[in-house]
Amino acid sequence: MGRKPKTEGQKLSFEELELKLEKEAEEKGLSENYFFRTTFERYKSQLQILKRLKHCIDQENTLIEKSYAKDKVNLYINPAISEYNKTASAANGTVATLIKILTSFSESEGSEPADLMSEFLRT
Repeated sequence: MGRKPKTEGQKLSFEELELKLEKEAEEKGLSENYFFRTTFERYKSQLQILKRLKHCIDQENTLIEKSYAKDKVNLYINPAISEYNKTASAANGTVATLIKILTSFSESEGSEPADLMSEFLRT
């Protein structure tokens, strides 16, 4: 007994999108490719970090207080916000790399790894 197919307008969950991407990589012969595997794992880690940082941001205020000597209090932006932005930028770069890998490596499946790396760097 299988799941009902998604109808138009329904959104796929992140898990479903992840499975779909892995299936596409497998179809293109990239499921065991070192560059795809390591980049995909890195991207999944970045998404988990983003999820945790988002939770921290949602639970705390945008501005936080820091106390110094003589009971002086200063307001600062929550450091989780800047870390979230840095991680989001890194994740965007990682996904761009994944797209390059999916489009370029699948075309040269029979090449040697050194050739694949050269070709990847040229794109």
